[in-house]
Amino acid sequence: MSKKMIGSILSLLVIGTLVFLMVKNTVEKPEPIESPVTSLSQANELEVAEEGLEQYSPAPDFTLKTLAGETVTLSELKGKKVILNFWATWCPPCKAEMPHMESFYSKLTDEDQVELIAVNVTESEKLGISEVENFVKSYKLSFPIPLDKTAEVTRMYGVFSMPTTFMIDTKGRIAQKVIGPLDEKTLNELVDFMD
Repeated sequence: MSKKMIGSILSLLVIGTLVFLMVKNTVEKPEPIESPVTSLSQANELEVAEEGLEQYSPAPDFTLKTLAGETVTLSELKGKKVILNFWATWCPPCKAEMPHMESFYSKLTDEDQVELIAVNVTESEKLGISEVENFVKSYKLSFPIPLDKTAEVTRMYGVFSMPTTFMIDTKGRIAQKVIGPLDEKTLNELVDFMD
């Protein structure tokens, strides 16, 4: 072998090792888990208005099938306060938020006139519906989980990061948009803040 060929082989080995180490470090980096939004003022700081989804604009209507096979149509909930949450099983902040959502939901009564709808962005789930079913079972979630299989509703609401929650008032208008996980105390404050 010539010195030139040996030099080329050594260069390729060094470059290959560097690429391997960079990929390994990127893959092994744990995703940071954001803490839930713990106050109404924090929620206000996170509020983001999207084109067509300004505060007090009508919430876009949709109909989706739930994990339980039922149909949810947003416009049929007019007259109630609606918490419309977009989430995915792979999202660490969503995982942090779900126990708070379940605790909040378990305390609702018919007199509260509040609905919690947690839209799963199913298109983003690697293992599909089975992954969602396992997540719901492990977190013991009892609220409706509509499946956005094509992410059409997710795009309609301009959701780019998860979780994202829309607070929809009794008139079917977007009262607030919160990006990031919520805790039970903040959910109660946000609901009380709406008409």
